[in-house]
This record gives sequence, C-alpha cells and structure tokens, in this order.
Amino acid sequence: MPSTEHEEMIAMIQAAPPTAGTVEESRAAFDMMMSMFPPPHDANIEELMIGQMNADWVNVPESRKDRVVLYLHGGGYVIGTNVGYREFACRVARACKAKVLLINYRLAPENPFPAAVDDATMAYRYLLEQGIAADQIVVAGDSAGGGLTLATLVALRDAGTALPACATCFSPWVDLEATGDSSKEGAVDDPMVTVDGLLEMGQHYAGHDIRSPLAAPLYADLTGLPALQVFVGTREILCDDSTRIVDNAQSAGVDASLTVGEGLVHVWPIFPGLPESAESLEQMGEFVNKHLS
Repeated sequence: MPSTEHEEMIAMIQAAPPTAGTVEESRAAFDMMMSMFPPPHDANIEELMIGQMNADWVNVPESRKDRVVLYLHGGGYVIGTNVGYREFACRVARACKAKVLLINYRLAPENPFPAAVDDATMAYRYLLEQGIAADQIVVAGDSAGGGLTLATLVALRDAGTALPACATCFSPWVDLEATGDSSKEGAVDDPMVTVDGLLEMGQHYAGHDIRSPLAAPLYADLTGLPALQVFVGTREILCDDSTRIVDNAQSAGVDASLTVGEGLVHVWPIFPGLPESAESLEQMGEFVNKHLS
C-alpha cells in the first residue's frame, strides 16, 4: 500500500496539475512545482555549456570523480528543465556515488524530433571526450527522459560508439500513441498523466515520425544494449510502456529488470520525502554498483 506521504503528494498535484493549459502555461506550472524542491546545502552545482546546450555538473560529498550518471529529465519532450531537476539529481548522485551530468536538451514543438536525441548523444560523447570511460557511465531518465535514454542507447549503438555500463528508466515513455492496455479508458486511475495529453505531446515531438524507433523505442531493435533497470507504478497510464519495453529487451537478449510499484504514480522517485522514492533510489544505487567498478 502506498505511504501516507505518497498520497499527500498526489493530493497536492491534483490541486495544481503541472501539465494543464498551453505549452507555455504547462512549462511554467511544471517549473513551479519542481522549484518547491531546492538542492541540499552540501551539493555543488557547476553550470556549463555543451555546444549550445545548458547543462549542470551535480556533485555531492559521496560523488566519485570517475563515475558519471548522464540524466535526461522528463516532461513529454515539451516541458521540464535541468534546473528543475537539480534536487533529484543530487539524490541520484548520492545513491549512485557518482557525479551527475544534467542536460537541458531542446524541447518541442520549437525543436521536434530528433533534436532531443541529438542533444543526448552529444552529451554522452562529451563525457567520453572528457576522459570518462564508457564503462563508468550510466544513462538514466524519467518519463520522456526514460524513452530518450533508450533512444540514446540505440543511436549510440548504431553509430558504433562505446556504450555505457548500464541504464535506469523511471516510468519510461516509449509508445507515443498510447496503444497499451493501461492507456485504455478506465484501465487505471492516473492522477498525473492523461491519454489526450500524451497524444498531444507525441504530436508536438514526433509528428509524422511517431513510430520512428528513436522517437518511440517500443519499435526499436534493442539487441546489444547494456543492462537495463526499469521502474513503473500500477497507477500509471504508461504502465504497459514499461512492461512491453522490458519484454522487448529481454527477448533481444538484454539483461533487463522491471520493478513494479503497487499503487504508485508516474515517476514517483522524483518527489523527495517519500519512502518509496528512497527505496527506488537505493535499488538504483545497488544496480549501478553491480555494473560499474
């Protein structure tokens, strides 16, 4: 059963939905929600530019200099920023004992597919250029950032680039057309995501490329990808995105695991103060320690 803290967080979100209104209104609402969670005082956040893209190096006292998590934020490819994810990146850094590179990839509709994939792969190659070994890198993301994590791995594999040690996805969005059973009317009571909202964001991002494997990794060949860890809740419209992508990965020979949170909502780990968030990040840290030296 979800914790009291989890249910209180849902009530707060329902009172002020972060994705209601126009693109501009949704961006402002989402940024306002994420600004409620400032980084801890012991964090060191260094702003940088990778090409024309803003990014942050996020360090906490536990961070190892030779271990990096490339983190790709959520927001349906339309909303969200690196700044809004700084607090969560600090918790990821602490759990994984790593530095986190948090990037501000370009958003749709101004910059549609494949802009986000291009920016994410550029950031990964930047890490390699900085002398970070591929086997000491983790790629991770939530929601659209989870889908982008998989697309980034596929794009890097196809380009012959050395792949990271492993990847973690929180509630990844891999099907831009909402064809899963959990997306059907009445299937789940999702307080955070709507099918209409998903379809609109999918069109903003991919348009005629809606089933491109790099836009919707549900249709990608996942052969040769590194170990994959996926989290999803049963109270998510996107629940079947996770179950299907893990099935696809395992069928392709990928070491893929799925953790299903009973009664939990979309990307719950990004919210601080929830017992479920702490547990998920502890599991991520164990996974990372298993696959990185």
